[in-house]
Amino acid sequence: MKQAVKIISKKYLTHDVLRIMTEKPVGLAFEAGQAVDISINKKGLEEELRSFTFTSLPEDDYLEFTIKTYPSHGGITQQLLSLAEGDELFVHDVYGDIIYKGEGIFIAGGAGVTPFIAILKQLEKQNEVGANKLIFANKTKADIILEEHFHKLLGKNFINILSSQQYDGYLQGYISAELIKKHINGDGQYYYLCGPEPMMQAVEGHLTSLGIADQFIVKEAF
Repeated sequence: MKQAVKIISKKYLTHDVLRIMTEKPVGLAFEAGQAVDISINKKGLEEELRSFTFTSLPEDDYLEFTIKTYPSHGGITQQLLSLAEGDELFVHDVYGDIIYKGEGIFIAGGAGVTPFIAILKQLEKQNEVGANKLIFANKTKADIILEEHFHKLLGKNFINILSSQQYDGYLQGYISAELIKKHINGDGQYYYLCGPEPMMQAVEGHLTSLGIADQFIVKEAF
């Protein structure tokens, strides 16, 4: 499948994170938390695929993507920076194993929060946010995506940790087993993981050390 969609709007959420809204192809189906392969409708870029998570909901009449850009890498995200309203993207195949299975702890690193933006947006719409928590690891406070939104939605269940900055009211360092253990509410919780591979491996190790069974760990399978 390859369908062209026009960009409706583009804005910055942080210094290096874009929110891009596009048209939605007829018949496109996905679940909150899933992703899709995207390419740019420009000569030589049509088959340069990159995966981005939907941060819109399946029932929305548009698509939304929250994308961390890397201008110095000279890749697709740099090309996205130069696009304007009316330019076209190609939407390819939908995929993804991160879907909501039940209450628990979302553990994200940087742009790895994007599947959880959609899932929590859906839970908010259904009035089912409940006691879900988000542990969000970033380098600095300026890197936190949708910080104000998550504070309003989750309150004390929104836990931030910064690896490269000390800031009053924010944890400093990296996600540890002790930090996760502190926020476990009981047995039967799910643990949703998304972030850079080294972080994912470290967090999985922490969950194993805490005796969390694989069936309660939800992450992308590669």
